[in-house]
Amino acid sequence: MRSTRPEGAAASPWPYDSAVSRAGLDKQPHDVAKMFDGVAEKYDLTNDVLSMGQDRRWRRRVVDLVAPMPGEVILDLAAGTGTSSQPFADAGATVVPCDFSIGMLEVGKRDRPDLPFTAGDGMRLPFGDDTFDAVTISFGLRNIVDPIEGLRELLRVTRPGGRIVVCEFSTPTWGPFDAVYTNYLMRALPPVARAVSSNPESYVYLAESIRAWPDQKGLALRMVEAGWGRVEWHNLSAGIVALHHSVKPS
Repeated sequence: MRSTRPEGAAASPWPYDSAVSRAGLDKQPHDVAKMFDGVAEKYDLTNDVLSMGQDRRWRRRVVDLVAPMPGEVILDLAAGTGTSSQPFADAGATVVPCDFSIGMLEVGKRDRPDLPFTAGDGMRLPFGDDTFDAVTISFGLRNIVDPIEGLRELLRVTRPGGRIVVCEFSTPTWGPFDAVYTNYLMRALPPVARAVSSNPESYVYLAESIRAWPDQKGLALRMVEAGWGRVEWHNLSAGIVALHHSVKPS
């Protein structure tokens, strides 16, 4: 586990490069939402195959870190079809799955009709200030046009003392494995996606966006810049994924 504190945190540009445009997208909300609409039907299956089943373990760790309590109100942003949201409801919390892909929400509502799926843009959340006891976003922050602004919006809707957990792809902590991982993302992932996804071209964008994303410390600094308190992170699967968590200052 590593951490960073607000003192001395400095802003730095987001390291997005031409990789996104090579995939035919420039992170415009309409284009990204349309992309996810196109993969909604087989999204959960594709993720399971591409991660070799690891995504289920990663999501369990998110739930453990959020530690939902009965009666709490939790926002699950970028919830997609609600796979990540259901465990919070099972724990007795009121969970609001929110996503900007209507296609994802339609599939989710069909499969989980009891969850209150809500359409919303991560930069303009349709919720009042200080609404949620906890907020979480898994594998969606890097798809927001301005991730720092998205983190500020999550801060706004969280009550003072409330908590955040961000689950996102990150940088492997062992150099030789990082090279293997990069090779998988750029060479192996596209053909696998073609075999199981309804829109395999979208996974080219996803692979490139992962490689353009900041490392563990870089994301922690951006969370602090957005106004969150001390940020700690936990590496999963040798740093392929990292969980960052913090609380909203009172």
